[in-house]
Amino acid sequence: MGTPHIEARQGDFAELVLLPGDPLRAKHIASTFLDAVQPVTAVRNMLGYTGSWRGTPVSVMGTGMGIPSASIYATELVRHYGVRRLVRVGTCGAVHDDIALGDLILAMGACTDSGVNRQRFNGMDFAAIASFDLLQPVAAQARRTSTPLRIGNVFSTDLFYGPDPALPRRLSAMSILGIDMEAAGLYGVAAEHGVQALTVLTVTDHLLRDEHASASARTTGVDAMTRLVLDALVAAD
Repeated sequence: MGTPHIEARQGDFAELVLLPGDPLRAKHIASTFLDAVQPVTAVRNMLGYTGSWRGTPVSVMGTGMGIPSASIYATELVRHYGVRRLVRVGTCGAVHDDIALGDLILAMGACTDSGVNRQRFNGMDFAAIASFDLLQPVAAQARRTSTPLRIGNVFSTDLFYGPDPALPRRLSAMSILGIDMEAAGLYGVAAEHGVQALTVLTVTDHLLRDEHASASARTTGVDAMTRLVLDALVAAD
């Protein structure tokens, strides 16, 4: 039986799920990387697929934009479908001068202006961090393949069009690498349910230099990130 937002049957999802925000990116990842792909859900056009990578079952599913949407799907995947490893593969805007378009950011931690984790944690600050057992093999795979990668804090914002033009510089001054909209919420869901989570981001915009990747460069960058994650985490099984 499905959930309010996922129509898959029990057993349809692998224990490792890649989570892009865009459901069409989920479709692209499934068709580009996975073998024997089967669609498993399409409620509200939020597409999910399961296939295999080098013989290991892997699923991919869109989450929509923002912490509330991503938290719905992550929670239902864990509670109802037994998913144990949640890996966001998304894009971000860099706020650090020595990061270039196309670089990858491994979100070791995620600051946020959202209140969701304080709600989970009785009003206290919660350190939203990645699972080391996911972070370490991805970092090691990047070193082996000489893939440009930065590891550190990101900032998950609730507002894509924010009112504070000084925010990127303020974040950079605190050694934050980039801005996304989901990582802190995903890490909170994972902590609450005792599962693993990681966020890997492709830099598609540089907010300090007003630089933006082309549509083709975005696709190429996301594909490089996806391959890195699959190579690292499937090999680590």
